[in-house]
Order: sequence, then C-alpha cells, then structure tokens
Amino acid sequence: MQDSKFVKETRCFKISRVFPTDVNNHDTLFGGKLMSYIDDIASISASKLCRATAVTASTDSVDFLYPIRPTDSVSLESFVTWTGKSSMEVFVKVVREDLRTGERKIAATSFLTFVGMDESNQKVPAPQIIPETEEEQKLFETASIRTHMRKHRREESKKFADFLLTKYPWE
Repeated sequence: MQDSKFVKETRCFKISRVFPTDVNNHDTLFGGKLMSYIDDIASISASKLCRATAVTASTDSVDFLYPIRPTDSVSLESFVTWTGKSSMEVFVKVVREDLRTGERKIAATSFLTFVGMDESNQKVPAPQIIPETEEEQKLFETASIRTHMRKHRREESKKFADFLLTKYPWE
C-alpha cells in the first residue's frame, strides 16, 4: 500500500441530464436524487484512495445553493481532501449547466467522511493525501476545522440518541 497519493488520483466526474422523472413538484431535481449521486461518486473517490471498499461514516452537509431544472445538466466532481488513520474526507462539487444558454453555477457542495474496509470488515489505513492546486490546498488546510466540528457533532448525536425512544407507537 502506498503511503501517500495526490488528490488528482482520487478525482471523479459524473454528468447527467435532468429528466422529468427526476424532478419534484417545484420542477427542480429531487434533493434525494442528488444526495444519492453525491454519496455514489464520493464513495468512488474514497475507494480510489484506499483501494478497498469505502463505507460512508457521515455526511457533514449537503448545501443546496441553486435549483437544478429539467433544462440543466448536473455535473458532479469529487475528490479526497484530507485523511486520518483510516478515515477520509471527500468533497463533492455540483455544477448545474443550463443546456440552452451554457450558464454554469455551483448548485451544491457536500463533505462526506468514509472509512476503508477490507474483506474481513476491518478498517484499512488511509494513505496521506497530497494537495496540489489552490482549491485542493484550501480544502486541505481547512479540514482540521471540519474534523473538529464533525467529532463534536458525533458526540452530541450519540448523547441525543440516548434520549430517543426505540419503542414503536403501537407497542
């Protein structure tokens, strides 16, 4: 296993057309459909880094910035921005392009965390990531802030879960 890889070695792209069956009652792309695209492409970036099955540990955020309409294509770009011992932060950038005018906008952004797993469902070490471009550097440099927030949010979520009921209403 390699000790390090360049960000570009994890970069993935996906472009899709928006069809009428992909939109909601506001005539925009279903958020859940986009979230599925995001998780799918992010998992490929993570697997390219660790060369193992990558499982989603968390989705920090999906920020929907602009609507995606049936006249648009949707382009997703993902890459690993930071690694821990076995965890990997993956960034996904979603660009919508109006196919009539060519206008492009960042429609959404997302950060996800993955863990590589071997055939025995044991965590595998994640190679260190080497950023090169200005965008990659910025995401790498700010990863520690997101990692801290992620750990805090996970601790709070576990505490909150202790208060939630597991009993069904009909029991």
